[in-house]
Amino acid sequence: MQATFPRLMLDHARRRPEAPALREKHLGIWQTTSWRALATLVGEIAAGLAEAGMRRDDHLIVVGENRPRLYAAMLAAQVLGAVPIPLYQDAVADEFVFPITNAEVGFAIVEDQEQVDKMIEVRGRCTHLGRVWYDDPRGLRHYAEPGLAPLDALVESGRAWLASRPGWLEDAVAEVGADDVAAIFFTSGTTGNPKGVVHTHRSLIASARAAADFDRLTDAEEVLAYLPPAWIGQNTFSYAQWLACGYVVNCPESASTVNIDLNDIGPTYYFAPPRVFEGLLTTVTIRMEDASAPKKWLFRHFMAVARRVGPALLDGRRVGLADRLHHALGQLLIYGPLRNTLGLSRVRVAYTAGEAIGPDLFTFYRSIGINLKQLYGSTETAVFVCVQPDDEARADTVGLPLKGVELRIDDRGEIFVKSHGLLREYYRNPEATAEVLTADGWFRTGDAGFLDAGGHLKIIDRAKDVGRLAGGPDDGAMFAPKYVENKLKFFPYVKEAVAYGDRRASVCAMVNIDFEAVGNWAEKRNLAYAGYADLAQKPEVIELVRDCVEKVNADLARDDKLAGSQISRFLVLHKELDADDGELTRTRKVRRGFIAERYQVLVDALYAGLDHQYVETPVKFEDGRSGMVAADLKIVDTKIFPALRKAA
Repeated sequence: MQATFPRLMLDHARRRPEAPALREKHLGIWQTTSWRALATLVGEIAAGLAEAGMRRDDHLIVVGENRPRLYAAMLAAQVLGAVPIPLYQDAVADEFVFPITNAEVGFAIVEDQEQVDKMIEVRGRCTHLGRVWYDDPRGLRHYAEPGLAPLDALVESGRAWLASRPGWLEDAVAEVGADDVAAIFFTSGTTGNPKGVVHTHRSLIASARAAADFDRLTDAEEVLAYLPPAWIGQNTFSYAQWLACGYVVNCPESASTVNIDLNDIGPTYYFAPPRVFEGLLTTVTIRMEDASAPKKWLFRHFMAVARRVGPALLDGRRVGLADRLHHALGQLLIYGPLRNTLGLSRVRVAYTAGEAIGPDLFTFYRSIGINLKQLYGSTETAVFVCVQPDDEARADTVGLPLKGVELRIDDRGEIFVKSHGLLREYYRNPEATAEVLTADGWFRTGDAGFLDAGGHLKIIDRAKDVGRLAGGPDDGAMFAPKYVENKLKFFPYVKEAVAYGDRRASVCAMVNIDFEAVGNWAEKRNLAYAGYADLAQKPEVIELVRDCVEKVNADLARDDKLAGSQISRFLVLHKELDADDGELTRTRKVRRGFIAERYQVLVDALYAGLDHQYVETPVKFEDGRSGMVAADLKIVDTKIFPALRKAA
């Protein structure tokens, strides 16, 4: 029998009915849902949706944090042959309009009052959206919107509907096939309207199972689901692989309690983008700066030992007896307690992806015994294309092609993929589909890279973003903006960076400081500041960033292909780049073109040789208000290093 997500759920419910499927922390207490209870809930929601008029191929949007009943809602839609479409819970109402209208969505299940308000706001422009149910009733008692009801009411109506239809759930599930559409995931829309990526049960499950087999995942794993469920990465780890393996998915109480809940659960299988690992390390660094002198010495001493021998031990390579004993002492005094403090003491497999991770950051986690690895994929490939084996994890590659995946790299360096995990199409966008899917079944990733001597894939940048310098001493040199930006972001003091240089004589950059890390750095030096904008323009902070930029330049000078991409001038922005202001996508990818237009006056000033520039910028505040922030920004020249190829 072909696997579908509802069939996988029923299989777990039959084989291990009382085993935990989901946990949710509520009012400080972890509440457990068994596989039997989950199957019952899914059947009731599916029946309620059927009674409400949902039919095969209808679309249901699901909006909220990771919540058991929202997961059940996705399964319930799939029981009916309908298609769940998870959307980002932190998106503003206007961002919902395109996916809802594009997919002609008629039904929505959302988490709480915040999401209900967004649905009400867009209903006038989304004429198909007729029914909305909410999970959390707080604040919604006096709402009288037509078609709005609590999820409890849907469950109750489904329960009554099922009472006279024994065996209905199993019969409905049997009608769903592996090649039916399982979900639509809307891309982040870096350069325009988002595209709806259509995946079948077969594509998602095949990719999830191949990766699970690669890492020997079992039903004993514990996973913390804390990233947006609308992002296919989180959806894969806490939905596709969850149902394929039958492990336990744990839902934090709120975004503010994630670190506490991480310590509660002690996951064995963990995923986080580099920014999360950077944040954890920043917290450790700040705490160590506040520690006593003996503790600082002990930490630095044993971390030096860890960096020297920790990765080798993790990879199973031979290490001398003295180093092994020294590392064992560090394990007792430093590494074990540190992993426990981070909530990662039980991690067997940890992954990072989405952006490049700094080599120092990568080495730090592997040094203290955390099996951190990288993977490569996209929404269109159901996440998994390349993964790193346990003993071949490196910071500068993204691993080997997963079983069942074929790679091809064309003359321009663009990576093509063929696998069972590929998208079926972009929803209602045949032109975009034809652009990425070739006639013989290859997917054009849009990424540029190459395979090294060991068969590992190395990503340089987006193929369309790889440019050339024009004019100046490095005329014709390759320019890879993302590669340069990532090198800057490897420093704990830099949160975001945007580099420009294509068809220009030199490379310039705009930088966001990490407010927490730089704020702590400033406080240690008794440097007073009134807020982000004030701190960002302190001469001492400008020099701190200049040091980071020049270290990047020195590193780039050693790269024969990218030595011309050294940054000649930079400025520190007066505000943090924000998705609500359109400067980042919801997955925190820089919208470089939009930023160039928004800050055209700053780009012009960088290339005009000015030493400062006044700028005013409209912003949206968290409470929905709009305003302006203004500042006179310093522009700084940096040292350019001779390329080694030229000096040779």
